[in-house]
Amino acid sequence: MFDLLPDRLPWFVGGPILGLLIVGLFVLANQPLGASGAYVQTTGFLRRRDGVVIWRVWYFVGMFLGGLLVTQVLRSGSEIRTGYDALTNVFPLAVVVPMVFGGATLLGYGAALAGGCTSGHGMCGTAQRSPASLAVTATFMTTAIITTFVLRILTGGDL
Repeated sequence: MFDLLPDRLPWFVGGPILGLLIVGLFVLANQPLGASGAYVQTTGFLRRRDGVVIWRVWYFVGMFLGGLLVTQVLRSGSEIRTGYDALTNVFPLAVVVPMVFGGATLLGYGAALAGGCTSGHGMCGTAQRSPASLAVTATFMTTAIITTFVLRILTGGDL
């Protein structure tokens, strides 16, 4: 099969498309588009809880199936990558695995504590001019910048 998609969608294409989706969903359904919200709705659906918004369950399933479709069908010769090559080039796997596990645990805890994920607050919450989302977005952006500087110093610029 031929290679249908580029390695990465340019920001100037993906950004406006995402912005139109977010605004369009607010106009049509008065609801934010968020991945962690879709995850919470899906777990509620699987646990047979009341008040589940079914389109969010399909959104969550679609994210998984869409990723699978793109990597296995539309891209010829695709390979499964972890996305942590830069870390494994600097640190041994025995350090990377607990580091990623700890980061994922903190991310999940933070999303639960903040009432949404970083992308949900950053794109949807700030679009709604939510003070909480503005504060959360400023906090995680500041933390990410500081973490990047610390990693660059600790690894001598390798990360």
